[in-house]
Amino acid sequence: MLQNFEFLNPQFLWLLVVIPLLAGWYFLIRNTDSATLTIASTKGFKVKPSIITKFKPLLYILRLAALTLLIVALARPRNVEVSKRTKTNKGIDIVMAIDVSASMLARDLKPNRLEALKLVATEFVNQRPNDRIGIVVYAGESFTRTPITSDKRIIRNTISEIRWGDLDGGTAIGMGLGSAVNRLKESKAKSKVIILLTDGVNNTGFVDPKTATELAIGLGIKVYTIGLGTNGTASFPYAKDPTTGKLLFRSSPVEIDEDLLRYIAKETEGKYFRATDNLKLKAIYNEINKLEKTEIEEFKYYNYQEKYRILVALAAFLILIEILLKHTIFRSFI
Repeated sequence: MLQNFEFLNPQFLWLLVVIPLLAGWYFLIRNTDSATLTIASTKGFKVKPSIITKFKPLLYILRLAALTLLIVALARPRNVEVSKRTKTNKGIDIVMAIDVSASMLARDLKPNRLEALKLVATEFVNQRPNDRIGIVVYAGESFTRTPITSDKRIIRNTISEIRWGDLDGGTAIGMGLGSAVNRLKESKAKSKVIILLTDGVNNTGFVDPKTATELAIGLGIKVYTIGLGTNGTASFPYAKDPTTGKLLFRSSPVEIDEDLLRYIAKETEGKYFRATDNLKLKAIYNEINKLEKTEIEEFKYYNYQEKYRILVALAAFLILIEILLKHTIFRSFI
């Protein structure tokens, strides 16, 4: 509640310094503010002490309290309720085209390339609350796992369910890019982006990557390409154990068609990245997140609840009480 409380004119609160000064002044003159009568002797008078005289300072306390309330009222205390509404001025539609070939199980990223990507991609989705996102997966062929949607729960669930082995073997980069372009061709967004990730070379599929690139250019789609894999060699799966069914791994050279990925990114006015470990992969998605900013306009609505009126009313009530006491109970002592 205090977070929403403010004073419109806080400079008036400096006047509160006067209150202790007035209280001190009254303390000094308290014995001289009543009329006195000097006589030679009081033997002829019957003196009866009254307890009412001890409460006489109450009048001054009421006056100081009323003055304090009036000073605070001048500062205009009030509660401020702020409601916000956001409007997206520049929406972005994003499709993530993810390579799910067997090589994505290589262990140069921990625990493997695919699991490392799923973690980073989920974080990326969480950072894009105002954009629509779709998921395309590809290996020897490609298909759409999730059309473009603003429901981030669906996107996160889709990413978590991505598995190796759902598609034929090979790496069809052209088909993966083509499917992503197809997802965006009807988009009305002002900005359309594809994040194409692969860890290999285009070795299958009936869509040429350069043809898919031309389609992206024609539709005004920007493509960020990511080559995933360490430099040198990595532990790749090459077969299954016939008895246990578990994958067998061996060290093999890492082959990524970086020239093709650079070409796609350059022609579509995107950018090429190379992710050689988990940290670099995360940094790449963070950079893309910064490069593709959604313009948000925020409207704030303020509702003010003024509190000074009740203070003025209370001060007036205290002054009235002082006047009544002064002209009734304390009338004989003033």
